Amino acid sequence: MCTRCRNLLLKANRTGELKTEPLQAAGAADRLGLPASQLLDAVRWLDESGEVYSGAEAANAALSSALGTRLPLMAYRLPGIRWFQDAVYRWVAGHRYRFPGVTPYCETSPANC
Repeated sequence: MCTRCRNLLLKANRTGELKTEPLQAAGAADRLGLPASQLLDAVRWLDESGEVYSGAEAANAALSSALGTRLPLMAYRLPGIRWFQDAVYRWVAGHRYRFPGVTPYCETSPANC
């Protein structure tokens, strides 16, 4: 699930400056300023200013970076949109193990994928 979303994000990348890495990568918790125990609780996005986003907001921040416009992040912050996207994100994250596909990171730690 995560790898597919990442690949879609890279296909949408208009800026050419997008960099991604798996949360399981060495040093990711330190770069994000998070305790290792919380790292895999949600998708994360670290923007160029150093701000860290989590969950649906992170997905919108990443898409904003890829497209070179803040519109996805601005839309996410509209009343009702945040609530809806957060609910969908929580459902998908809670059921991610039901979606097909495995990556090398999932093979080493399937409970986290």
